[in-house]
Amino acid sequence: MFNAQRPNLEDLPTSRQLIRATLIAAASAGALLVVVVLPSEYGVDATGAGRALGLTQMGEIKMQLADEAARDAAVDAAASEATGRPASTEASTGGARPATAQAEPDTPSAAASRNDTTRLTLAPGQGAEIKLTATQGTRIAFDWSVEGGRVNYDTHADAPGISYHGYGKGRESTGERGELVAAFDGSHGWFWRNRSGAPVTITLRTQGAYGEVKRVV
Repeated sequence: MFNAQRPNLEDLPTSRQLIRATLIAAASAGALLVVVVLPSEYGVDATGAGRALGLTQMGEIKMQLADEAARDAAVDAAASEATGRPASTEASTGGARPATAQAEPDTPSAAASRNDTTRLTLAPGQGAEIKLTATQGTRIAFDWSVEGGRVNYDTHADAPGISYHGYGKGRESTGERGELVAAFDGSHGWFWRNRSGAPVTITLRTQGAYGEVKRVV
């Protein structure tokens, strides 16, 4: 019934050979962990080889995306608790303060309507947020563009008792235009984060019967 022949003892590896093979396998696994896995997954490059191979940049991007996802989840949870409704899938992310934004009225502001141009410059990885105060139903025409690269953006609003209301968001954009209709009395606007490797300049043009234009981040 059993045709397999038992191996000769001389053919089996010795204990020393087994230990040596185990140590070699462990050393190889450790080298792969340090040189490949840590840089590509977590952006940790202890040897410098990961950056030379382009793996560290991949890991840094993954960690940035994971951080943004965690911030999104936290904002969604806060919005759900504040409004009593299911959390929106769109959330803003925080960021460091870049250069000061400057609002330039195109024409003298009227009581019912105004036109503004706001410009700001973001360093790589930095974010900024511009908000307009408006009452429910106010229609705000907007057109923003990016010079020098691309940005991630989140169009949203907040008010006392409402920490977050999303209008729309996107990634790797060079600009958007359209009309924002205020969902309630409060602050409505845009958050941008520079995901390019160089500084970018964002120009935002708005028109409508809104109030104050301010930078909040």
